[in-house]
Amino acid sequence: MNVYVDSSAFLRVVLAEPESIRIWPDITQPVSSQLIRLECLRTIDRARVVLPLTDREVADRRATILQKLEAFDLLPVDAGVLELAEQPFPTLVGALDAIHLATAMLMRQRYDDVSLATHDDELATAARAVGFIVHGVS
Repeated sequence: MNVYVDSSAFLRVVLAEPESIRIWPDITQPVSSQLIRLECLRTIDRARVVLPLTDREVADRRATILQKLEAFDLLPVDAGVLELAEQPFPTLVGALDAIHLATAMLMRQRYDDVSLATHDDELATAARAVGFIVHGVS
């Protein structure tokens, strides 16, 4: 199963948080934008201050994220992705989610039957509007 995974879905799985996507074990090829790395590492850095996390917890979580991302096919945030993300979508979507959605749309050219995993309601709605099966948000 080819699934575009955004950072909200990825972090719940990697950090063993409740209500993570049930299809995770069935994903044969996880795909995403290189943006996922930035978003996940920034989330851990914010958690270091907000929660707060110890240095060891930060190091362990960063290492886990980086190790798990090695299995992903990551598409760069290039001019083609940004041009598609700039275009209007059928529903409201923010800038970072537009980059994720544009990347997922371009991934459909590379993989058959790409679905999308997210816990973000706005991204899920926009993804459904452009024809994706969405996992993680009902």
